[in-house]
Amino acid sequence: YGFQAQPMGVPGGFVVPPVQNQPPMDGTIWMPIPPSIPNCPPGLEYLTQIDQVLIHQQLELLEILTGFEENNKYELKNALGQRVYFAAEDTDCLTRNCCGPSRPFTIRIIDNLGREVITLQRPLRCSSCCCPCCLQELEVQAPPGTTVGYVVQNWHACLPKFSIQDEKRMDILKITGPCVVCSCCEDVNFEVKSVDETCTVGRISKQWTGFVREMFTDTDNFGISFPMDLDVKMKAVMIGACFLIDFMFFEHSGNKHQRAGVW
Repeated sequence: YGFQAQPMGVPGGFVVPPVQNQPPMDGTIWMPIPPSIPNCPPGLEYLTQIDQVLIHQQLELLEILTGFEENNKYELKNALGQRVYFAAEDTDCLTRNCCGPSRPFTIRIIDNLGREVITLQRPLRCSSCCCPCCLQELEVQAPPGTTVGYVVQNWHACLPKFSIQDEKRMDILKITGPCVVCSCCEDVNFEVKSVDETCTVGRISKQWTGFVREMFTDTDNFGISFPMDLDVKMKAVMIGACFLIDFMFFEHSGNKHQRAGVW
């Protein structure tokens, strides 16, 4: 997929660390491999042990210098700063640079053994509130080929709203964002709520990364919090929701306007 799960100085392919928890040459420390759990999709065992995920998008020097859109890459870490997963977009050059942040994409998420454990697929859809019949949607597969849930944009005149659904398209959770999605000197919070929206159970936060980085790059940091006992499949779908929110509202370089609301 054009990236390494854990670089060890050998180009190409995936490399399994020879000793558990031994830091690789680039200093990355991975979260310890948890034991397998019955009825848990392989690779999602990590999510049973955490109640928050930090997502850091990597800076692409070529993109900063030329404005030429590169495939996005992300580190997913736990609260201790240990890498849980590595994610990379798999989209062709023409699609990236012609469709911009509205592009359809596939994002592949791998664990520290180099296994692709989650696949996110976003079709080309409209995100304007003027087209309520063709809103954004993202499918989450874990493992690849097995659908575990969907993120579906809900129509609303002024608020970003989404549904977290299971594989049968039953609503499990709701997500509501602010009317004006602006990240000027503060975090932007998308509240994760129960289906009836009476209580908040989690949060997806776009974190303020500083004036220079916000103005001149489109690399973003996010934090996701959810109940420890939430079904790991729904945790994976929430991770997918974070990527969809990033592309819809924050995947813009400094010379473009920040998106507001559902626009």
